Amino acid sequence: MATTGGIVISMAIDVTDATFETEVMERSMTTPVVVDLWAPWCGPCKTLGPILDKVIDATGGKVMLAKVNVDENPAISQAFRVQSIPAVFAIDKGAVVNGFQGAYPEQAVQQFVDTLLPTAVDEEIAALVRAGDEASLRRALELSPGDESAIVALANLLTASARGEEALQVLARIPESDDVRKAAAAARMSLRPADDYDHQLGVLIDKVKGDDDARQQFVDILELMGPDDPRTAQWRKKLTARLF
Repeated sequence: MATTGGIVISMAIDVTDATFETEVMERSMTTPVVVDLWAPWCGPCKTLGPILDKVIDATGGKVMLAKVNVDENPAISQAFRVQSIPAVFAIDKGAVVNGFQGAYPEQAVQQFVDTLLPTAVDEEIAALVRAGDEASLRRALELSPGDESAIVALANLLTASARGEEALQVLARIPESDDVRKAAAAARMSLRPADDYDHQLGVLIDKVKGDDDARQQFVDILELMGPDDPRTAQWRKKLTARLF
């Protein structure tokens, strides 16, 4: 257990089939997660569990531990194709980056977890992105030119400053993702006259089938509206019907 101001804080969480996506995959986009697959009847699991707790608690939140009872959560063990337990996997940014099976000694577990810890440069980049001003974000990109969080933050900042073309140039450096796509849509939209979304979509729907630019504008508007806007699903259905 780690302590903060006298309060004991554990870096471990119990994860189920239902919570795995949120507690492990989504969380791993910002913090590495070690997944410990165990069962109450497993002797070696009882040896390894406290070691994982100790080593990961000592990271102070830089690494999280997700405990999975395989008897109660078969879907997770099937996804990892587990043959025997204990089985341990490291998840970083949504991907498995390392793993082992069996009750490793503390020194080996420490080495395993150490590979997941952010470097001094990683921590500096994270601090610069949190600062969020243009100078800090550009400094972050000097340290890591392909850092998505810094690029998206800078693009959004440029868009808000009426520099949409520059924002698009920055975003072009990295592969498309949900965040990149949304930032690019905002940048492109900033270059067009502001108008009511429904009016714009109504004008564009008649052009989308034969006009690539109109179709891109249509999709950009839907990106900006987002999935929570009840109009988005309706307009997507209209787009599909018109295209196919």
